[in-house]
Order: sequence, then structure tokens, then C-alpha cells
Amino acid sequence: MYLYCENIYTPEGFQKGYLEVVDGKIKGIYNEATSDDIIDYSDNVIIPGFIDIHLHGWATGSFWYEGTKESIENMSKELVKVGVTSYLATSGTDSIEQINRYLAEGKKAVDNWSPDKGAQALGFHLEGPFINKEYKGMQKEEYCLDPSIELLKGFFESAGKENVKLITMAPELPGAEEFIKYVNNEGIQISIGHSAAEFEDVERLKDLGLGGFTHTFSGMRGFHHRRLGTAGAAMYFDDMYAEFGKQTGMTVKPEAFKIVYRLKGPEGIILSTDCTGLAHVTEPFHHYIRKCTFIPDGDYVKLVYDDGTEERISKSDYDSVKDLELSFLGSVRNVVKNVQASISDIVKMASENPAKYIGVYEAKGSIEPGKDGDILVIDDEWNLLDAYVGGVKQNIK
Repeated sequence: MYLYCENIYTPEGFQKGYLEVVDGKIKGIYNEATSDDIIDYSDNVIIPGFIDIHLHGWATGSFWYEGTKESIENMSKELVKVGVTSYLATSGTDSIEQINRYLAEGKKAVDNWSPDKGAQALGFHLEGPFINKEYKGMQKEEYCLDPSIELLKGFFESAGKENVKLITMAPELPGAEEFIKYVNNEGIQISIGHSAAEFEDVERLKDLGLGGFTHTFSGMRGFHHRRLGTAGAAMYFDDMYAEFGKQTGMTVKPEAFKIVYRLKGPEGIILSTDCTGLAHVTEPFHHYIRKCTFIPDGDYVKLVYDDGTEERISKSDYDSVKDLELSFLGSVRNVVKNVQASISDIVKMASENPAKYIGVYEAKGSIEPGKDGDILVIDDEWNLLDAYVGGVKQNIK
């Protein structure tokens, strides 16, 4: 199969030609095609698929709330519609029993994925339970624990150690140093999040295996000019990535993102969504930022807003639930608008950097020979025209 385009973005810049995909892998870009199996995208733009390393749920599925094989399969089916071709299914800070149960169920979806099922769940991001209750955010305080290698080994048994790609933790907690060394030795990335860490804590521990920051500025000790905190460390250390959740302007103001963008550039930022799949709450949940209470109601979810208005929607109807949270593509459009980010900038933050961060850049994150055929076709307004996962054209309508 060939995809013809005059604007194919590669690490060497834009190229014009016939992008060949064979058996799910990118073979190369050529001046001519040797078969008639050609799809013409002419003056549109081809970029690598987005990789969301922090995603609890999306639209018709939620790994965090449901914790089933089917929840991940539903997420995968819908994520391609917003440009995500691979992701990490992200857990929450829940009981050890529930986390293990969810990881075991999630492993079934990870192990049985095929390109016709949509976006690929590359494995898991453990957001906790080794976080600081002082900065728990929307996580559950009663399940915030000190780092434990023994508990982590239990998670490995449930998930498959090879499937645990990223752990968010608070490095100031007792036992953190030993834990960080162990995780780094296992080749797993660690992000600082939900943390009261001082700047000096990060400075002392980062080279032991701390790679970046989870939803930068949110859920961490803030910046003061004499006490730089976790937020100050996120801005200061050039060799650590700053991950930002969906750019709605509600959690992090655009100006706050722009400060880090000016300091680190696109080379030091990772875009994610931190979406949860709000339609699938299992108990009433008040979202203090959105000023809405989500109430489970069988196959539906009831939305009761703080101003007294209500609505009831089907949690399995994509068109009804897709706007409950900002999508990855929607976040990208906001970043483009707020910092005038170029295509190259977005590809770095949304594809290349996350692939490098979680150790999958040999297969994902850029359009190069030998890599997976995870490809997006967009127009000049960042509208998604087509998506391919492992060379398989997806249903994005």
C-alpha cells in the first residue's frame, strides 16, 4: 500500500512522495510507486499518530472506572477518531486488590490487540498508589501509600512486568530512593506527580531514575522564589520532561503552559489528556473544576450541574459522551492556537517525546522505515481526515 502526499513529516523534515506500508510497517518514501495500490492525499499532511501516555478512559470506555478488557477495547475503538494510535491504559490510586484485578483484566486486552481493533494499548501507567495524600487531587486519600517494591512486584504479576511502562510517584515519601533505583533497574520510566517534593529532593534523586513530571503544575508543590518546590524543578531541569494534561485552560491556564513552552521548548514537553471516561463513573462524582456531578444510572449517566440544570445521556453513545472531556486532537488545536505551535512542534510533543519517554521509539513516534504504520492524515486546520494503525485504515466517522 502506498500513501501519496506532498507533505509527509519525518525527522528530517517534510518529504514529498509515496509512503509505502508493508505488513503493518513503514518501508520508505519513494518518488514512484510500483503498484496501483495508492491512496492519494495530495496536498494534505501526513504525520505520525499521537501517543497518549496518561489516559484513564475515553468516551465509551474507562479503564479507571470499569477496569475490564472491554473497557480498553472500547477506548481503543474510539481513540483513533481523535488521532490517538497508541496509549498507556492508566490506573488510579485505588485499593491494592482493585488495582491488581484491573491490571489482570487489562492485560487480556493488551495481549489480544490487533490493528483492526483501533489504537494500541502499549501497556500501563500506574498513577499511584505511591503518591502523597497532601497533593492527592482527585485520587483517594485512603489508598495513598509509601513506595513498596513488594507491592510493585504484585502489580508486575498481574499486568506482566513488560507491560508496566510508566509509574507516577512522590519521591519525597519514605522508601522512595530504594524504590526509584529498583524501578530504574527494571527499565521502567518514573514521573513525579501528586507530590510535595522540594526542589532539593528532585535534584538529589533525579539521576537515579526520575524522568519527568505528571500533569505539570497540577497536584504538586508550587513555586516560591525562595522555595522552588516540585513546580520549580519541573521548570528548571532541562533533562526532565514536563507532561501536560489536556489543554482546556481549566486545570492549567494557557499562560502557565506557555511559560514552560518558552523555557523547555517542544523538546521538553509531552502532551497527554488525563481523560477518565466520565460517563462511566460507578458512584456519584462531583467534578469541582467542571462544576458538575456525574451520577451512574444504568446504561446512562446523569449530569447535574452546580447551576441546577440536568441532562441524561447514554454512556455507550459516542456522539453523546465524546464532548464530556477534551480530546487529544482538541488539546492539540488549543496548543497550536495558544503558542503558535508548528506541525514539527506538535509531532515532538505528541508523538516523538512520549515514544522516547516510555521506551518505544524504535517502533513508534515518527515516520521512518521499519516503524509501525501508525499514521494520521490531517488538513491545514488540524482536522483528522484518516488514521492508520499498524497500516490498517481505521473507521474515524
